Amino acid sequence: MKLLVPVKRVVDYNVKVRVKADNTGVETANVKMSMNPFDEIAVEEAVRLKEKGVASEIVAVSAGPSAAQEQIRTALAMGADRGILVEHDGVLEPLVVAKILKALVAKEAPQLVLMGKQAIDDDMNATGQMLAALLGWPQGTFASKVEVANGEATVTREVDGGLETVTLKLPAVVTADLRLNEPRYASLPNIMKARKKPIEVVKPAELGVDPAPRLTVLRVEEPPKRQAGAKVASVQELVEKLRNEAKVI
Repeated sequence: MKLLVPVKRVVDYNVKVRVKADNTGVETANVKMSMNPFDEIAVEEAVRLKEKGVASEIVAVSAGPSAAQEQIRTALAMGADRGILVEHDGVLEPLVVAKILKALVAKEAPQLVLMGKQAIDDDMNATGQMLAALLGWPQGTFASKVEVANGEATVTREVDGGLETVTLKLPAVVTADLRLNEPRYASLPNIMKARKKPIEVVKPAELGVDPAPRLTVLRVEEPPKRQAGAKVASVQELVEKLRNEAKVI
């Protein structure tokens, strides 16, 4: 069984994100970049499925600038077999990425697309669902447990009310949540081996996808700083402040 695992290049989660001076976006120049943490969890789960003998090949894919090969190499060092980079220097919106992945699915014919539930840069949480809709495949989102057997994937999902278990007929799309697993650290020998694993580079146009954005960012601003709290002397004063100052009652 072949697995397709998309990985995204994002600002490292340990870095404090800064807004550009012209408020057109966030600062990425000279900023440490890394693989999206949820995608890293998806790669780990794919490798575990391969170690169990469920999967035979893992293809790590990314869409973005040439530098995104670094994140693909990380996936290869974790255990993926080969990589594909859809190279594009501009903004790639979730719908465009979903269309790119649909084209790659048609090319690679995987039985399971395993990806992070969302990226930590835009928090869209949309690409996996859009991909499943475009493919007409069943989907299991926010997965905290995945079991694959007999042509089906049993996915335990994290929902507001607790946990929900769904059974999907393969092929399917599954998006990984935080508690699915804890990703491994790539060993030095595997990092060295990853340098020799192939990465295919293609352009969106070669896949028949128009990468032009359909959304317009008007302005990016930092959230307002939290104000200091205040003590009140009585319940009556608290109610008065909530009614007249905070205007929440």
